[in-house]
Amino acid sequence: MKLDIALAGVLCVVFGGSSLLSQQPGAGAPASATKNPVAATEKSIESGRKLFQQYCKACHGADATGSGPLAPKDVPPANLIDDEWAHGPTDGEIFDNIRNGIGPNFDMKAWKSKITPTDIWNIINYLRSLETPARR
Repeated sequence: MKLDIALAGVLCVVFGGSSLLSQQPGAGAPASATKNPVAATEKSIESGRKLFQQYCKACHGADATGSGPLAPKDVPPANLIDDEWAHGPTDGEIFDNIRNGIGPNFDMKAWKSKITPTDIWNIINYLRSLETPARR
């Protein structure tokens, strides 16, 4: 009986649609194939805006153009509202960049210990709301 309950718990974690594995790139599929599981609602976008201002604006700037006051001068942060995304334009790649940082020198540090997966998806929804018409 105990084994059946333990097995059922494992199966819920492994196959559950709301598990973190379903929200993170690298869970069997390439980051570029990972879709954003958080709907781009007003609430999500507003949450993402607040999180961006808290965690990202120091380097990327309040307007997301890469002009933040703490931006490294030798390797400026990406402009997040233009048409060029050197480290991948898909939601899954952006998620991976925020969560794990961008190597090899990690000028863009990993935020996985400070920002939850859901909050990263909210930031992505906010960034998508800032896109230029050419990227939509």
